[in-house]
Amino acid sequence: MASEESTLHLEELRRLRSMAQHPRIINLLSSEISSLEQDQSPPPQEATPAAEEANQKYYENRLNYIGTLDNPYPHESSVSRTISEYVKEYEGLLKDQRGVHLEDITESLAGMVMKQRSSGPGCFFYDLCGNGARVQIYASASNSELDESEFLRVHSNVKRGDIVNVTGFPGKTKSGQISIFARSFVVLAPCLHMMPVVNPMKTEGTDWSPGRPRNPETYSLKDQETRYRKRHLDLRINPDVEHIVIHTRSEITFYIRRFLHNRQFREVETPILNTVAGGATARPFITKHNELNMQLYMRIAPELYLKQLVVGGIERVFEISKQFRNEGIDLTHNPEFTTCEFYQAYADYTRMMELTEEMLSGMVKELTGGYKIMYHSNGLDQDPIEIDFTPPFRRIDMIEELNNLANLNINPEDLFSEEANNELKIACSMYGIQCPPPETTTRLLDKLVGHFLEEQCVNPTFIINHPEIMSPLAKWHRSRPGLTERFELFVNKHELCNGYTELNNPIVQRQRFANQLKDRQSGDDEAMPLDEGFCRALEYGLPPTGGVGIGIDRLCMLLTDSLNIKEVIPFPTMKPQDQPSARPS
Repeated sequence: MASEESTLHLEELRRLRSMAQHPRIINLLSSEISSLEQDQSPPPQEATPAAEEANQKYYENRLNYIGTLDNPYPHESSVSRTISEYVKEYEGLLKDQRGVHLEDITESLAGMVMKQRSSGPGCFFYDLCGNGARVQIYASASNSELDESEFLRVHSNVKRGDIVNVTGFPGKTKSGQISIFARSFVVLAPCLHMMPVVNPMKTEGTDWSPGRPRNPETYSLKDQETRYRKRHLDLRINPDVEHIVIHTRSEITFYIRRFLHNRQFREVETPILNTVAGGATARPFITKHNELNMQLYMRIAPELYLKQLVVGGIERVFEISKQFRNEGIDLTHNPEFTTCEFYQAYADYTRMMELTEEMLSGMVKELTGGYKIMYHSNGLDQDPIEIDFTPPFRRIDMIEELNNLANLNINPEDLFSEEANNELKIACSMYGIQCPPPETTTRLLDKLVGHFLEEQCVNPTFIINHPEIMSPLAKWHRSRPGLTERFELFVNKHELCNGYTELNNPIVQRQRFANQLKDRQSGDDEAMPLDEGFCRALEYGLPPTGGVGIGIDRLCMLLTDSLNIKEVIPFPTMKPQDQPSARPS
């Protein structure tokens, strides 16, 4: 169905054609009317043969039009201000004034046309948008440097989505609308495709801010496949997306960098291509270096390199970087994702918990104005829940709480035995907890913790003191045999952070890697392999060190009320269209 704006514009052009006398003007108007009649009913978001045909026809008409132009894509465009700067300057200068023109001032602006309409012969209005701001263009033949026929030719072929440059003078219309009155109007990059219908309530920016609920159902472009595959279109049509994918994500990483820099941490970069896929329990992507005829792995975590820098004397170090894991895709997992890992010499897991708590609570306070956020945890059709980041965060002892809730008697010192593995299998079966093969002790424990403990963790909660069998890189607990000094922070029942007192004994580290090798031989291809280079580095002496890893994407999800990780990644991994899923048989 056509928008009211398009219908009024079309009716006005028909009226102008009925009044025109010059054959060239009549032909120009007729061509524009014909094009608008095709454009008036934008295609539905689901592709249909009729929609595809209309899109193709529109595309061909636009190609034919730009083929008549000498230079449809100019090399440069100068601007005197951004749109937001322009609006701020002249709304204040022309406050409480109407119908005033500052003709002795010249300004140049550039942006995207999102609305167009006409008012009488030789007068066109456009909404020029850019970087979250909007201003009206008032283009009239009387102000233009062009003659009447050329003016009409140019403006009759402007389409929604065109990138344009306008030079003119500032002022306000009689209705009080801040505008730029065009003397020069140049299309810099024509939009060759039909733009979706824009929700009129969603064109003037957004009042959304981090920590507040939002509803993608109100978006002009709703179809998720289209939004994620064509993020350029999503950003143009849905103003909230720019605030989520670009602004809020940027503010989060900026805060983390500032927080760590202020505490004398130094940012570094470590290799993406590794000879050993270490630092985490995950399945890697595999590639090959042709010249060296050597198999390489895409980084699954930067941990081992960062700790080697601490060995080298860099006592406080961090990295914000991409990790790559060859695993499933779901609402909270993407094969390519962003983390921040930071390490501090002469600290332990207690200090790192305090630092994590301080960072996250401070971030939420700065970005939202308070410690509480709203999140549609149960779906957009349910009321959002409140998540409270007020420090201190709750702490749960993993084995103690699991024994209490599941009526178990787990002894951490016995977890490497077959008997313990069998008991955990029985416990999972008794509570109806599924653990796909291989049923290693580590995987069984993880499933039990997910069922009994993670479900409690709506507000930020540290689960602490994991068994050694689950934590090959964490140092043993100083007073509780069989456990490690490790923590995981859960928010809204999902892991957000992982940290521990780092294992710095090279002899014990080799033994831990050997235990992981047993799990790999049992079929667990996510178990950690031996990294001999890392073990040799430890032999030079790693000081007592605490380390933390934070999932940036999940943090963005929480602060933007996003239920799907694809909402917060500019270009998420997507299966090629029309390609069936490749699942193992």
